[in-house]
Amino acid sequence: MNKPTSFVFAVFFATAMSNNALATPPLNSCPAATEVDQRLRLVLEKPAQELASLSAMAIKNGQVVYQAQFGSRRIDANDVTKNQPANEQTLYRIASISKMVTAIGAMVLVEQRKLDLDRDASDYLGFTFRNPHFPKRVITTRMLLTHQSSLRDDAGYSFPFGQTLQSFLVPGAAHYGAGKQWSAKSPGLYFSYVNLNFGVIAAIMEKAGGERFDHLMHKLVLQPLKIRGAFNLDSLPPEDIKQLATLYRKQSNDVWNTSGPWLAQVDDLQGKIPTPREELRGYELGSNPTLFSPQGGLRISVGGLGRLMRMLIGKGSLDGVQLLQPSSVTALLHEHWRYDEDAKNGDTEQGLFQAWSLGLQHFIGKAGKQNGDYLGALDGAPFTGFGHLGFAYGLESGFVFDPETGNGVIYAHGGSAADPEKNRGDQSSLSIWEEHIVGALLTCLRSTP
Repeated sequence: MNKPTSFVFAVFFATAMSNNALATPPLNSCPAATEVDQRLRLVLEKPAQELASLSAMAIKNGQVVYQAQFGSRRIDANDVTKNQPANEQTLYRIASISKMVTAIGAMVLVEQRKLDLDRDASDYLGFTFRNPHFPKRVITTRMLLTHQSSLRDDAGYSFPFGQTLQSFLVPGAAHYGAGKQWSAKSPGLYFSYVNLNFGVIAAIMEKAGGERFDHLMHKLVLQPLKIRGAFNLDSLPPEDIKQLATLYRKQSNDVWNTSGPWLAQVDDLQGKIPTPREELRGYELGSNPTLFSPQGGLRISVGGLGRLMRMLIGKGSLDGVQLLQPSSVTALLHEHWRYDEDAKNGDTEQGLFQAWSLGLQHFIGKAGKQNGDYLGALDGAPFTGFGHLGFAYGLESGFVFDPETGNGVIYAHGGSAADPEKNRGDQSSLSIWEEHIVGALLTCLRSTP
């Protein structure tokens, strides 16, 4: 069987040339691998829109047919020869795809009969969890997973050690403030994408599972599937710390300079082992799991995400491990919300969110320049499916698969030279480079070579 060649390209500054080296190829082949390599390289190196690094994967019929890495996981501002290339082991702070992984962990707890998605979340949290505008309306974990809880991010969603979720969510408590964390929309009736939901979900999971969130996710999801990664940098072994992708932007004080230097945003550890956070020694379960960024802090490789995708395509099973029952995967993919133009039943974020399942976005293929969730076409029809997108600290990432065909695409880039808000796609609300990345990967999924 022919195997595609995967290239690793070191990103230099605008005037420097790119280097390439052979990387370990995936098990199966994409007939268009060379073309996809070239197209992705063009995306990476497009003048004034360069990307710091890029890792990408295509899965067809449940099997990896393409995987490649480009650019540098770490860029040396003074000596480009010291740039460290992205490779198959590179771990990215994957942003909001973390929410989907958290949802998978929650479903494992459901199977273990430790968590009931439709039970009053107050029963797990240990305090009365109510929107003060609707004090008799029960809020459930299902509402949190589907972004229909009536919580909002307006007052924040990540809190320092010593502050608790209870002190932030309960009226009159120490950190409640003006109450901007609660919407005037009734729980269960309106969709609004919210990061805070997942801090609450993580607290519920800690109480239900009896372990700290980062440890729990390792035990429930990552370890069984043999996936490298963690929700807490303290948990990563030294060899994985060295593989972290620093995330970059060419932005300083809200000003973008496409010809300027790459500026590190997060995970600029330079291979140094982080000092464990002493305060976590006395951490109380359910108090403040936002310390582990359940909404966006998972460090994971594109290859690790590929294992998660293949597990979902395999109806919960991968390499002999039955992480979830098929019925649980069906439950994860069941659509709970779809935008209704007449009812105005949700905030679509400029058309990007059209439908939502249990912790996963349902991509329905609505086209519209800067106003749709269109990912591209496959064999003449819009590529639709389930998954999640991520955007934080310069990184953009995507994980989308069709459970019927077993086809999917995964990508993560380590930062852009240009402002993605001002470089939206031609057919969707994605950035223009995301559209091109997905378009290139879909070439590997076409039914004919």
